[in-house]
Amino acid sequence: MSRHASADEKFTQIRDERVGAVAVVQEAGCFLGCPDPSLGGGQGLAVGGIRVVCCTCRSGMWCRRGTTARKAPSAMYPFVTPPRQVKIGAAAAFAGTTPRAIRHYHQIGLLPEPERGGDGRRRYGYDDMIRLLWIRRMAEVGISLDDMRAAFDESGNIEETLGRLEESLAAQEADIKRQRAAVGRLRAVGSPQGLLSELVTDRLSHLPPGALRASDMEALLVTERIFGPLGSALQAGVYIVLATHPGLRAEEDRLDEAEAALDDGVDPDDPRVEEIAVQRYTHHMALVQAITAAGLDTADDELFETYDADLAEEEDTRMGASEAITKMPYDFSPARMRCMERVAQLVGQDACADR
Repeated sequence: MSRHASADEKFTQIRDERVGAVAVVQEAGCFLGCPDPSLGGGQGLAVGGIRVVCCTCRSGMWCRRGTTARKAPSAMYPFVTPPRQVKIGAAAAFAGTTPRAIRHYHQIGLLPEPERGGDGRRRYGYDDMIRLLWIRRMAEVGISLDDMRAAFDESGNIEETLGRLEESLAAQEADIKRQRAAVGRLRAVGSPQGLLSELVTDRLSHLPPGALRASDMEALLVTERIFGPLGSALQAGVYIVLATHPGLRAEEDRLDEAEAALDDGVDPDDPRVEEIAVQRYTHHMALVQAITAAGLDTADDELFETYDADLAEEEDTRMGASEAITKMPYDFSPARMRCMERVAQLVGQDACADR
C-alpha cells in the first residue's frame, strides 16, 4: 500500500486489543455492516486474530481473515474523549433545559449543588446529568417539582403523586374540551355571543344574526358570572322577547334613557324616581306576559329540571350576588339606585299577591 492512498481507496481502522497496535486496512466497504454509505457496503479484509473496530460505526468483531496492515496516522481517525465534568451551559444543553432552570433546581433542593472548579463555576458530573434527565422526563408528564423532590428523597407516596397527577390531567382534559367547544360555538355564531356558556348560546341559537345588542350580551355575561349559566339562560328569555317584539324594545330603550337621566343632580325623593319605577315595573310585567305567550316559561321549567344535576359543579366558578355587588362597578347615582329598589319592591309585592 502506498504512503498516500488514492481518492477511490477506502480504509478501516483496526486495533489489536492485546497490544494496542493501530493499523489501516484497505477495503471495499465496512465488513461489519456499517450503514455509512461512504463505505460502499462491500466485504472487507482484516488481520487474522485481532479485533477489528470500524471507525464510523464503532462496532467490532474478531476476524480470522488476513491481509497486510500498516500503522495508521494518528490524525486520520481522532478519538473523542468525553469530559469528566461540564459547566452549567453544557449541562443545560444536553438535558434540554436552561441554566436558569438548573439554578432554580438548586434553590429548591431538587438538584444537589455540585462542586465548583477553580474559576468558581459549577461543574456537573455523570450523576448530576442523570438526575437532570429524569427531571426533564418527569416534567414532560406533568409531575410537579415538589413531587419530584419527594420522589428523589423517597419521602413521598408514588401512588398518591400519580393519583394527583391523573386528576390534574383529567381536569386539564375537561378544560381543553370546554375550550374547543367554546371555539366551535364562536365560529358557528360568528360573534362574541359564542363565548357565553353552551346553555345560553343554545337558547339564543334561533335568533337571527345581529338580533342581540352588545348591551344585551354584556348583561348576560355579568349574570353568568354571578348566577352561573342557568341564571344567564333564564335571563336570556327577556332578550329573546326584546329581539322579537319591536314595541317592547322601544319601551326598553325609552326607560333606559329615563333611568340614565336620574343622575347625581336628582334627589332620591324626587317624584320622577317613583314615576319611572312604576313605568319600569309595568314594562317588566309586559315582558313576563310576552315570555309566557311565547312558551319561554315552559322552557325555563325544563332548564331547572335538566340542569339541577350540574349546579354543584358551578359553585367554584360563580360569585354570590352580595359579593358581586361590592366588586362590579356600575356608577349609579343614589336616585337611580332608589328607583331600582322600588322596582324590586313592586315585583316582590306582585309575587306575594300571586301566592
